[in-house]
Amino acid sequence: MSLTRYNPFDLTPFQAFRLFENALPAVTQPDAARPWAPAVDILETENELILKADLPEVKQEQIDIRVEDGTLTLRGERKFETVKDEKGYHRIERSYGAFSRSFTLPDTVQADGVKATFKDGVLTVNLPKKEVAKPRQIKVEVSN
Repeated sequence: MSLTRYNPFDLTPFQAFRLFENALPAVTQPDAARPWAPAVDILETENELILKADLPEVKQEQIDIRVEDGTLTLRGERKFETVKDEKGYHRIERSYGAFSRSFTLPDTVQADGVKATFKDGVLTVNLPKKEVAKPRQIKVEVSN
């Protein structure tokens, strides 16, 4: 086996292109091919599961929530809006377009009691548990 010396300036054309990526001209449209999915937190309490999804700049009318066959599905779209008075963007890192997230619900969720609220760009979905799934405290008696 022979050793080769590493040369940091011996770059492939692709590596050289990546070095100068930030010096390219301004981008004017978002990358439509890049899919996005909102970040979601799921919390379990004694009585329910709580799902919180970050949906900044998404209007309430653009959100579709469905519970079908034990699956919760969130769908919607964040649209890219350009303002003609502004100059061109230098970088667009936030994703835009349609999104869809699906979650398999446990059998302990009562599907007909699902409620959702939308405030300050955060969608909160409350999934109540069935009575059978709620924890119960049982006293144990000790016999002599």
